[in-house]
Amino acid sequence: MTAPKLSLTTTTADQATVDAVIVGTVQDDSKNGTGVALAPGSEQVDAAFGGTLAEILRSVGAAGGQDEVVKIPSMGKIPAGLVVAVGLGKSTGDGPAAEQVRRASGAAARALAGTRRALTTLSTVDLHAAVEGTVLGAYRFTEYRSEKGDAPVERVDLVQPAEGTAKDHRATLKAASAIGEAVRTARDFVNTPPNDLFPASFADRAAALARAAGLEAEILDEKALRKGGFGGVLGVGMGSSRPPRVLRLSYKGPKARKKVALVGKGITFDTGGISIKPATHMEEMTSDMSGAAAIVATVLLAAKLKYPLEVIATVPMAENMPSGTAYRPGDVLTMYGGKTVEVLNTDAEGRLILADALVRACEDGPDYLLETATLTGAQIVALGRRTAGIMGSDEFRDRVATIAQATGEGGWPMPLPEELRADLDSKFADIANLAGHRWGGMLAAGLFLREFVAEGVPWAHIDIAGPAFNTGGPWGYTAKGGTGVPVRTLAAVLADIAENG
Repeated sequence: MTAPKLSLTTTTADQATVDAVIVGTVQDDSKNGTGVALAPGSEQVDAAFGGTLAEILRSVGAAGGQDEVVKIPSMGKIPAGLVVAVGLGKSTGDGPAAEQVRRASGAAARALAGTRRALTTLSTVDLHAAVEGTVLGAYRFTEYRSEKGDAPVERVDLVQPAEGTAKDHRATLKAASAIGEAVRTARDFVNTPPNDLFPASFADRAAALARAAGLEAEILDEKALRKGGFGGVLGVGMGSSRPPRVLRLSYKGPKARKKVALVGKGITFDTGGISIKPATHMEEMTSDMSGAAAIVATVLLAAKLKYPLEVIATVPMAENMPSGTAYRPGDVLTMYGGKTVEVLNTDAEGRLILADALVRACEDGPDYLLETATLTGAQIVALGRRTAGIMGSDEFRDRVATIAQATGEGGWPMPLPEELRADLDSKFADIANLAGHRWGGMLAAGLFLREFVAEGVPWAHIDIAGPAFNTGGPWGYTAKGGTGVPVRTLAAVLADIAENG
């Protein structure tokens, strides 16, 4: 479904002719606190209620907790028929943080499904975060439902912040909306079932979007991959009746000062191959192309926002299936560039297709290389389902992790201990695709990938095995299913490179 139509307004919340007005609440745990307090931006609505809005909300159970949504009738106090109070959680002395505003805006947008028009005051606290949260919170994937249910909120007016100019606010609205739409694009790809999204169809859909945006797109089919020597992609894809692809997307912005290579894992479904996974939760492996989806969406976003960069994406796509033609444990694959890999486990397939793509990406001579994948279950064991593990060149890794945390997507810098490298030594080939034990699995995968990154290229890998797919209920601006992580991080890193080199 399409995103809500967003527009800026100078109309105050107590005067707006809309169906619902959104105000923020915060937890009031101070010594003399009363449990809930109103967030900035709600002053006019509170005045219309004679200064009793917090008391009324308290009486119906509002506590200001994160993602809490409480609806009360306006009783004619304001033109809007409904006041929607959404919790931001605990507020610091500096006021609500951007991520609190983003989450609250998402929760409010989701709660307003079926509403024609709403106005939000959260935009006066942080316009960018309110826009992103609204666009993402209103997301619903109903492509395969016969009954679509309530449509997302149709229109949301955002009260302009007092600080800044109207021109600044319009620019913020444009950029934040574009970022939100890019995340929605990635979510749509991830949520499309694997019988419709397989390597060829994925590549074709992504290439069509790219060409429509004015980008160059090249698809390497199985013949081109064989001719080019992409042994990792071909090896992983051997077991499927639907052959692999490598998609190349190129964008060159105005006055491009730096070149950035992007790589994303595109396993459209992962059974584990001959080293087959347990049946329980295998259906979640439709999300194993989340890295590729994020990379495609990010290149489209770079073109839309006209980043002054050259961005080249290399996206390997394959389906990992068991069959009479599947690759086997014990096989030795010759990767793109000539390095050989002994396969110890066919379920460690993502690193094999990424290895080909990393070598090819480095041939473009990038100033930076960003790569993301649902790479290891070990990431979830180490960091949980919401925090990505970030590895790579120390300085660039830390830069990416800092930016990831600032965006609200989160991420934690992880080491690449040299003592683990010996565990990847192979009896027959240059390297094995798996260590001989379970310890430090995410780090060992990072060390494997490092072998295929050209010397001197600043590189960061973002392992999103957990954060890419929400298996529980929706929360904040995060829907069930594909989350679109780490599009916002990638976009912020590109913006940072554009500004600071």
